[in-house]
Amino acid sequence: MRWGTVVAAATTVVIGAGAAALLLGRRVSDLTIRPEQDVEGGPAAGEPVLKVHRVTAREVVLTRTVASTRRGRYALEWPGGHAVVGGVLGTAPTTVTRRLEAATGTLPEAGAEVELTARVLRGDPGSACGLDYMDVVVDGELGRMPAWYVPAVRGTWVVLVHGALADRRQALPVLPLLKRLQLPALVISLRGDQGAPASPDGLGHFGETEWRDVDAAIRFAKEAGAGRIVLYGWSVGATAVLQTAVRSDHRDQLAGLVLDSPVLEPAATVRGVAARAGVPGALAGQLGAWAAEGRTGVDLAGLARIAEGADLAVPTLLLQSPQDAVAPLRAAEHLAHRRHDLVTLRTVPGAAHAALWNADAQHYEEMLRRFLTPIL
Repeated sequence: MRWGTVVAAATTVVIGAGAAALLLGRRVSDLTIRPEQDVEGGPAAGEPVLKVHRVTAREVVLTRTVASTRRGRYALEWPGGHAVVGGVLGTAPTTVTRRLEAATGTLPEAGAEVELTARVLRGDPGSACGLDYMDVVVDGELGRMPAWYVPAVRGTWVVLVHGALADRRQALPVLPLLKRLQLPALVISLRGDQGAPASPDGLGHFGETEWRDVDAAIRFAKEAGAGRIVLYGWSVGATAVLQTAVRSDHRDQLAGLVLDSPVLEPAATVRGVAARAGVPGALAGQLGAWAAEGRTGVDLAGLARIAEGADLAVPTLLLQSPQDAVAPLRAAEHLAHRRHDLVTLRTVPGAAHAALWNADAQHYEEMLRRFLTPIL
């Protein structure tokens, strides 16, 4: 039975207002399958805006939430400004005080609303990390896609793939480590990104079409002289990496995979994003999951096989937070158990989805270094 039929039947029987239910499901599904959303233009899915209660040159007092009390380093963003906040200095019943490490723009006043994000680094590899790099173009099946190339001397390249509601800047924090390891890095765009061709239907497909963009990046790297390739992805980008490792004609050239918070159960991801975004009721989340699956036409059986690692053939580092509300840990544990011969699972407790580096940068980079060093 097709997902569209399931949605129609479920909404008619359970709600008795099929059209309204379908509309709700469609809107919920938009939270995860519309890659063209502007990552600068509002809160990330599920992350509420926060109110500033007080700000000084060294600290900022924010509304207390699960997100605002997480350990690590994060960014505050508001119209015309960006700040980096460090560790928690203190908490009260309704507020949290965090160290203010750096800021650009005029500091927000008390009462202003800000967004808490993982985007600590902004700009490009040069302005954000002090690295020499080149703007290059990858020719994909839909057209030309902008990318960053950070040169280094080794023959093994790392192709980095951002996740949903993110862009190439998601890879910036790990580029200095890759440079220290002398690994060339290619940070790519995907269909639907700014400057890249739009997805034909305007939707993301949980890696099922996006993997072709990753495959195009592998071809670019091989034509530029790369010997072997490490694929590195976040969230849905990690799912696209898994798809590529199974489907690419170049899979024999892969040296390894790094999967940060991979989306291995699309339905669970849609439900999790809906819950974090404050969409009321479990039924709304389920309607969104059905709508996302129906609209994207994802091959669920094929994705399940890939998520189990049935065809996996290279060493894989799987990084996950036990508290990830978007990509449940159980799916990562299942993959690691099924392919314990190739998959190494490492967790970062207390981290948000695809923000593991933010929670503990030193630990994250050490896990990455230990994985990459033997396969250089």
